[in-house]
Order: sequence, then C-alpha cells, then structure tokens
Amino acid sequence: MPKTKNKYRVFMGAAEPSGDVHCAGLITALQSSGRDIEFVGVGGPKMADAGCELLENTVDKAAMIYKAFTQVVRYYKLLKRIERFMANNKVDLVIACDSPSFNFHVAKAGKKAGAKTLFFVAPQLWAWGGWRIRKLRNRCDKLCCLLPFEQDWFGSRGVDAVFVGNPLLDKLTIDTSRHEKYARFESAKARLAIMPGSRPAEIDSLWKPMQQIALRLKEKYRQATFVTVAVDAKRQQLLKETQIPGFECQYSVDSVNKTAAAVDFSIVTSGSATLEVAAAGCPMVVMYQSNRVLWYLFGWIMKTKYLSLVNILADRELVPEFMPNFSSIDPIVASIDQLLQDKNALGRISSELTELTEPLAEKKACEEVAKIAVEMLLR
Repeated sequence: MPKTKNKYRVFMGAAEPSGDVHCAGLITALQSSGRDIEFVGVGGPKMADAGCELLENTVDKAAMIYKAFTQVVRYYKLLKRIERFMANNKVDLVIACDSPSFNFHVAKAGKKAGAKTLFFVAPQLWAWGGWRIRKLRNRCDKLCCLLPFEQDWFGSRGVDAVFVGNPLLDKLTIDTSRHEKYARFESAKARLAIMPGSRPAEIDSLWKPMQQIALRLKEKYRQATFVTVAVDAKRQQLLKETQIPGFECQYSVDSVNKTAAAVDFSIVTSGSATLEVAAAGCPMVVMYQSNRVLWYLFGWIMKTKYLSLVNILADRELVPEFMPNFSSIDPIVASIDQLLQDKNALGRISSELTELTEPLAEKKACEEVAKIAVEMLLR
C-alpha cells in the first residue's frame, strides 16, 4: 500500500513488560498500514526495537500495588516530562496500554494537548474501582477490550468500547486435541513449568514458595522435571541467583505458551500468563501473594467471585487459585498432587481451557487495534 502524504505522531504509554509486548506488536501492525507514522512514548526495549522513540524506559522498573508507592516521585516527574513533550510537539493520537493508574494521567495529558486517545487493554473496572468509569469516559475516545464481556459492560456505561481479541493469542494456534494426550499421562514422570512472573514484586514474593512446592512434589515424584520461564535474560539471572538449595530446574527464556505446550502442568503467577497457559491446554494452579494489610483494608472493593483471569472467564473455579495470598504451601502442594493423580481430570481441564480461549484467538488483536487507530488518525 503506497504511503500517504500526511505524517502523524502517535504517543504510546506502557509501564509493564506485557504492555511493552502489546505496543511493539501494535507498532508493527501500524507500520504495515501504509501511513507515515512517527512513534514516541514511554515503554520498554521491545517498543524501541519496533521503532518507538522512548522518552524513558518504564518497563524495567515496573512495580505493583504497594511497591508502586515507592516510585510516586519518579512517576510524577515523568508525567510532567510527558506533559511538556505534548505541549511542545503535536501529537495526533495517544495510545494508553494497560497500567491504568499511570495511563489515566498520560491520557489526560493527551486530551489537554488536543490529541485523540485510545485505550489498548480495558482497565478492570468491572472487578474493582468501578467509580473510575467517569474518569475513563472523560479521557478515553475509544476503548479496546481484550475480554468478550467487557464490550457490553463498558458500552452500557457510556464508553465507546469494542472487543478486539487478545494480543497474547495473536500468533498462537490453539491445540484443541491436547486433552487426548492425558490418556497416556504418567504422573511419575510429570513435567512441570514454574512461571514466577515478570515483575520484581512477583518474583520477590512467589519464586521461593514455588521452588518449595517443587521440592515437596519431587519427594513423591522422583522422576518429575521442572522448567522455569523467565521473560528475559535479566530476569533469568535474578531467578538463578535466588535459587534455593536442593532445587533443580531447567531455565528458559521463552514464551509462556510454548513452554506450557511442552509440559504436563504449570504453576503460574496470576495475570495474563494464565491465558497463554490456557491456550496451550495445560492444566495449572494460579498463585499470588499480595500485601495482607492492604488487602485487609481494601480487598472489599473487589467485585468478582474469582480473582484469576481463567476462572473469571469460566465463571467458576476451573483451575485452583491461591490468591490474593496464602499462608502455607501445603494446600497448594495437595491440590497439585491430587490433579497429578487424576489423568481424567487433567484431560477434562485441558479440553475446557482450550474451549475457553478459542473465542479470544478468533480476532488478531494488534491488527484490529491498528485499524481503529488509523481510523482515528484520519478523522
């Protein structure tokens, strides 16, 4: 497609590894649109490699919940820098990707500068923080939803929302026959994946107990093997440096989905990774360890019966979830042990996981969002 004469500037905001990946895929899709677009923003190395000029790398310092408070000053200074950039450089479109606590401010700066705003990944206001819907309406011209039910939820509340699919599944082929392999499963030779997440806070709180779970399982399943997934070489080195005595595993800097497809069972940190594991038809347990005091004070604001994405989509406990926190690994070990002993249950869960994720993979999210972004630029 020949390029048009008009040149556009798109500002992209991402603050976590997942947002970095999503934005990089979107940049690639937009570059294929034939439009002359300059990309600038904040994010990570994948965005930079895709062709985005970064004002600051926000991904390497990503934090969650209570640990984010320690970076308030840094983010305040960064937002002021973003405001100055938009005031001095015309921006046609702001794409805010996930991280709503940060990107609400980025979108506000964009609206103040006269730019259109697109949210790529809907904030989970249906789970908590529903009072922020007015703020979203005021700062969002178009909302791209990754979960099917979100389109109607936000649309009924006055937000121009559309379901675009899930970018994590854009390049994945869902193996709907995976469940049949569990008929030949041998628990004694189980292959398990450990996925401690990408954020430092997740690794700090979950990596050690995940290793302890593996050691407990190894006592019973002597031939069991473990592979630990790291999002990049830097995280892999951190995991190796904090490996506990007696624990042995293979380390892999690979996609969650590819690793999940090669193992029998996964121990996963709550988050978007659970969808990649589900797409591979791999049974799992989901873990998270939030700050107990803050959860005691604010946990009542959660509006969902379940906390993991897989169970929220299924509207039941399809896979065991141990969150928002756990005081002992004993129930987690017992849950995994019970499933490893029941190959029929593993096969059933595998089948239901692929059925759950098939609708999410029907659309190619980055291509869908790129079409929407181009339409917004041309208006």
